[in-house]
Amino acid sequence: MKTTKILATACVCALLCTTAKSQLNTSSVLFSAPSPEKTGGGHVKGDKILNVGIGVNSFYSNGIPFGASFEVGITDDISVGGSFDYLTSKYSYLNWRFTAMYFAARGAYHFNNLLDIKSEKIDLYAGAALGFRTFSWKDDFDNDLLGNSYGSGVYLGAFAGGRYYFNGKIGAFLEVGAIGSTNARVGLTARF
Repeated sequence: MKTTKILATACVCALLCTTAKSQLNTSSVLFSAPSPEKTGGGHVKGDKILNVGIGVNSFYSNGIPFGASFEVGITDDISVGGSFDYLTSKYSYLNWRFTAMYFAARGAYHFNNLLDIKSEKIDLYAGAALGFRTFSWKDDFDNDLLGNSYGSGVYLGAFAGGRYYFNGKIGAFLEVGAIGSTNARVGLTARF
């Protein structure tokens, strides 16, 4: 079921990206040409980007995932950085609490040059993350309620996303994939 949701979300994103690309390349009224120092569309070398958002669902049974990532553009097409993801769930009827945290290094390829997207308002990207996840829980049952069903350790994630900048500095983002405790995250983005 989750695989079907991920594939459906990826198809919708691909359709939106294709539609956006065709509109961006044919509409000079909506988007101006990039300035000389900004040739990579919505991402260029030296950009520092902060994403802060919430997951729209959880891989676990309860809670709202919160996440943040920071990236630095090392070329017009590649950025590297780190991410943090946090989720906690509390079941008051069992006096039980579950917490998941993900810490990762991440890298992304930005498709604006490849797709010839000139708009500084759009940034389409995909990448991978390698990190560590930690799980903890507390209950009134000597911590045996979950047993060994969750384990801390190394995790590998993959993601695809897009950013739309309202102005040169602030915008919104959407990411889908294996990005911590959720497979879809929306939020605000800031470029420095």
